Amino acid sequence: MSTRTNEQPTHGPRLRKADGSPIRVLVVDDEPTLTDLLSMALRYEGWEVRTAGEGRAALTLAREFRPDAIVLDIMLPDIDGLQVLQRLRADGYQTPVLFLTAKDSLDDRIAGLTAGGDDYVTKPFSLEEVVARLRGLIRRSTMAVSDSSDPRITVGDLTLDEDSYEVFRAGEQIELTATEFELLRFLMRNPRRVLSKAQILDRVWSYDFGGKSSVVEIYISYLRKKVDAGREPMIHTVRGAGYMLKIA
Repeated sequence: MSTRTNEQPTHGPRLRKADGSPIRVLVVDDEPTLTDLLSMALRYEGWEVRTAGEGRAALTLAREFRPDAIVLDIMLPDIDGLQVLQRLRADGYQTPVLFLTAKDSLDDRIAGLTAGGDDYVTKPFSLEEVVARLRGLIRRSTMAVSDSSDPRITVGDLTLDEDSYEVFRAGEQIELTATEFELLRFLMRNPRRVLSKAQILDRVWSYDFGGKSSVVEIYISYLRKKVDAGREPMIHTVRGAGYMLKIA
């Protein structure tokens, strides 16, 4: 058994899409008992849920169901969760992904994030924790709505639109995952200000990520490859202090 069921999921304000339709979540794990429990908890949130027990089935279902978030176990019987995510990303799917990993397996966590995952929980986990993490990912995804009168943030030739979740540099569109977008938004809201890893973890992930600040380094690297590649660098490392976005 890989989940703690003694905690009832906290039923906060319901999240729905802008058009009023329910959030769609795909749960992928080869333990039927686990997928049943997760499905029950997510349906309690008012979300629409589909499940898959194998990687290839998950790929097919993801393309048909078009989920708003995916809960994905790394260990699957045919192709593993990392391969599933890599194929989805290669097909252009930027759906937020929450990985399920073995307890204390740091290698799995880092591998999942490197593959393009947005977050992870370790087994055994509470249903409440999974729901909370998913709610955070969904709020950071394209369903989030800005309460600003002008949704655009501009620093130099870099523009981020908080309503459409589009990012452009020098007129060229840049595709980002939900977590990459949130990290870039935090940097752009604080131009020429040094942000520590602790501040970034707290703002972007809303928790301390088990003290593993390496996740910040990984995502800063992702952003640099997408935002700064072949251009004048805007994302700078301030040794021993953190990171800063500025025009060189």
